[in-house]
Amino acid sequence: MMLLKEVYESAKIVNMGATRITVNEFTDQLPALRPEVLLEAARGVIEVMDWHVDKIVTEEDKGAPLATAVSILTGIPMAIARWYSYSLDEVNEVCVDLESEYYQGQLYLNGVVAGDRVIIVDDTLSTGGAIISLVEAVRKSGADVVDVVCAIEKVQNKGKKHVFEKTGIAVKTLVRIALSEDKVSVLD
Repeated sequence: MMLLKEVYESAKIVNMGATRITVNEFTDQLPALRPEVLLEAARGVIEVMDWHVDKIVTEEDKGAPLATAVSILTGIPMAIARWYSYSLDEVNEVCVDLESEYYQGQLYLNGVVAGDRVIIVDDTLSTGGAIISLVEAVRKSGADVVDVVCAIEKVQNKGKKHVFEKTGIAVKTLVRIALSEDKVSVLD
C-alpha cells in the first residue's frame, strides 16, 4: 500500500461543519486519481476479502471507484446504494436511515435480493455510520453480509468498534490513519 500511504501523507485536512476530513487524490480526486493508486487499493481489497460472495455493495459517493475496480478485477457484480429513490414499483428498493460523518438522510439499495452473499467495499471507515446503514440495507433485502473491507480507517473515530457493536461484523481495513490539527499520520 505504498502509493495509498503516500497519498494520505500528503493529504490536506479541512473542516466540514464540526468534522475534520481529509481531501486527497484517492477519495476526492484532488489531484486527479492515478490509475495505479486505485489499482493498488483494489488489489489490496482483493487480497483480504472473502471470495465466497455473489455481489459487491458500496455507496455512490467516494466508495464507488474502488468497488468498481474490485468488481472489474474479480468479475463479481456490483450494486450501489444511492442517496435518492428511483420510485419504480418493479424495483426491489430497500431504504434505510443513514447518519455518517458528513451526511444524514436516507440510503436506497437496489440490485441485492434475498439469498445473495455480499461483500461491502468502501473507501474510508470513519464513524462507521455508512457501513452500519449498508449492512442494515443488505440484511433488510434478505441477503447476508459475508465481509466488509474499507481501504482507509480513521482510527480516532472508532468506526471498527461502532460497526462491530451494531452489526457483529469485524471490518477489515488496509491502511490506518489519524488526523491531527494540521496533518494526517499514517499508522501502518
